[in-house]
Amino acid sequence: MTPPTDLFIDGTFRPAASGRRFDVLDPATVAPIASVADGSVDDAMLAVAAADAAAAGWAATPPRERSRILLRAFDLMTERGEELARLISQENGKAMPDARGEVAYAAEFFRWYGEEAVRGLGTVGTAPAGANKILVLHQPVGVCVLVTPWNFPAAMATRKIGPALAAGCTVVLKPASDTPLTALAMAEILAEAGVPNGVVNVVTSRRSGAVVSAMLHDPRVRKVSFTGSTEVGRLLLHEAADCVVNTSMELGGNAPFLVFADADLDAAVDGAMIAKMRNAGSACTAANRFYVEAPVADEFAARLAARMEALRLGPGTDAASEVGPLVNEETVGKVDELVRGTVAAGARVLTGGRRPDRVGCYYEPTVLTDVPADAAILREEIFGPVAPIVTFTEEDEAVAAANDTEFGLVAYVFTGDLARGLRVSEALESGMIGLNRGIVSDPAAPFGGVKQSGIGREGGHEGMLDYLESKYVAVQW
Repeated sequence: MTPPTDLFIDGTFRPAASGRRFDVLDPATVAPIASVADGSVDDAMLAVAAADAAAAGWAATPPRERSRILLRAFDLMTERGEELARLISQENGKAMPDARGEVAYAAEFFRWYGEEAVRGLGTVGTAPAGANKILVLHQPVGVCVLVTPWNFPAAMATRKIGPALAAGCTVVLKPASDTPLTALAMAEILAEAGVPNGVVNVVTSRRSGAVVSAMLHDPRVRKVSFTGSTEVGRLLLHEAADCVVNTSMELGGNAPFLVFADADLDAAVDGAMIAKMRNAGSACTAANRFYVEAPVADEFAARLAARMEALRLGPGTDAASEVGPLVNEETVGKVDELVRGTVAAGARVLTGGRRPDRVGCYYEPTVLTDVPADAAILREEIFGPVAPIVTFTEEDEAVAAANDTEFGLVAYVFTGDLARGLRVSEALESGMIGLNRGIVSDPAAPFGGVKQSGIGREGGHEGMLDYLESKYVAVQW
């Protein structure tokens, strides 16, 4: 697949007004693979104008027609799955099995919201006093700015575009500058699926802060949906406050992975490999901290280390690779710094613990034990293939440690006792729980966190409601 490399505004691909461009690098070689238009504030304003001009027509489009277009987009993504996976792997670095999984997951958002588009139903009821009827209409919120990260360039785009279009909203997508090619490929697919001009716009830019800020201060923009770090999310919330823009925030995570002594250790290790190593650990849902009950801690650590050590490291596009490079040098440097600091504080390396001597943004799959309770690696989102293990003796101790964070996106619990599993799940301060499962993401389920991990939900019926406003009409008949 050779994706477009210009901005997508009002149904056409066009260069940036300034003519500026920037390179997209392959993290496996740190060499350029494409040059992409570097959009400016002026380009963003053109995209907003196009989305605004198309808004009334798209909102009035019958839900069945919106559904048909989204289902056609699902078909096109599925047909081109292998090409899209290779493109994701080239610009993102993830191994092909992960890339294929992302494409399948991303396409499902178009199918799910193609089916949900006809279910944006309101309600009607009688007022308690009996004086009138309460009619509630669901109407599209309006022009939406969608800001997506580099780690899942297809899925994070479709998870926002799908419900927005199903609800009748028009959008301007600002993808991460590390991975703009997948977003532009998605624009091409949506246009082919029949999305009218101006309904979907894509502005690629290295000047993300200025571009997004300008859009959030334009009165035509009524919603921002952001996936990324909590630090950037806080800034966008400040920006959105100036014009009271509707916000959805899917922010950072610090997922605890709890293993109790009565757990099936084979299942727990399998779950740990999925929760930790999906996308080489570069996921907001990645298991970040492992709390293992003392009687099984050594065995769990040894089994996990053996599995991690056996993984084949290499370019994502290489069929033999199981772990690709991280997205850029900055990310590798952060992971290496966290590991070195943890080891200096007394942790023991069971496997990995260093950058391999090769070209590219690689880091070895790593397992650390004897991790101090105050280690920075337990406080920060690692975003790399590193599993720090801490031992506990009491259930309450594990829950308290798991909740001792400003984040609350997802947590994992492995136990053979269903009552304990549900009790702990209820006590954990997380928006999502994987109970004896290493993966929670599902287009049909509400995805999101509590505390500083976000606001709102993506996926499920709730995901479309985030793009709808409720209008109450008091009426008598």
